[in-house]
Amino acid sequence: MGKSLEGNLEGDDPNRYVSVYLPPGYSREPNRRYPVIYFLHGFTDDDAGWYGLHKNWIDLPAIVNQALARGESREMILVTPNAYTRFAGSMYSDSVDTGDWMDYVARDLVRYVDSHYRTIPQPAARGLAGHSMGGYGALRIAMERPGVFSSVYLLSPCCLMPGARPRLTPELLAKVQAIHTDAEFQGTDFYTKVIFASAAAWSPDPKAPPFFLDLPTGDERERAMVAAKWAANAPLAMIDQYIASLRRLHAIAFDGGTEDPLSASLKILDQTLAAYGIPHGYEIYPGTHTSGIAVRIETKMLPFFSKNLSFGEAGGK
Repeated sequence: MGKSLEGNLEGDDPNRYVSVYLPPGYSREPNRRYPVIYFLHGFTDDDAGWYGLHKNWIDLPAIVNQALARGESREMILVTPNAYTRFAGSMYSDSVDTGDWMDYVARDLVRYVDSHYRTIPQPAARGLAGHSMGGYGALRIAMERPGVFSSVYLLSPCCLMPGARPRLTPELLAKVQAIHTDAEFQGTDFYTKVIFASAAAWSPDPKAPPFFLDLPTGDERERAMVAAKWAANAPLAMIDQYIASLRRLHAIAFDGGTEDPLSASLKILDQTLAAYGIPHGYEIYPGTHTSGIAVRIETKMLPFFSKNLSFGEAGGK
């Protein structure tokens, strides 16, 4: 299933685990078809952690079942691929180091799900959502792979603006420069891992073993080049070139917490979409980068897709 990930220099298995939630009616009504929400997890997470299998901080199936019981959601299939990689997260970007993750989600995964489950195989019945790194991926895939998904919901997305990543202080720089093996990487802190994952996704280097990436640790010219490559992968830096793709979407919404520094980028996204006359939903709520996500999924994301996805073969809502 992971043809787009074959040959990645990280050495990650291109055949990814995928968690799938099937609604209660799926087994009872064998002729019924369903819309699909493709939900992308965040950095250092995996699909299993969102489906109650381990390190469970959010149990997505339980949230969906609760929303159904409360009448806040219609029945939909949910699909989450495992994007945990050698450097703890793919950034859902295309790179010789990580593999072509945008193609994997928008092409390989969608084709597999449509051929193995009773989906409504139309863009109008496909939603794309994600938290943090997954929110970044959802927006970028919607922009750069148009015509696959119709509605997008971003939960506390990261990495939208150039420079919206850990500041490379002397202390962080020293930690990055001290990593020479996979074991040392696994034992380091979150922000050091972010630097490596960002480099693998946005400044790969096939001639730089053992990690095959360029870190922002060289001389002034080398650091500037890495910074430029990272900035070129920030959605808000490229959004003006993808307005036509965003106009094709049926619905867009995003939210973030008041105590999350990353929420500043959402205000700019809101202003940019408004300037182009693109309808969207935008909300800042009391909370941090991770607090309240379960509630937001239940009371905001699921009703959003219930309203905006197609639930009929003919494309009706």
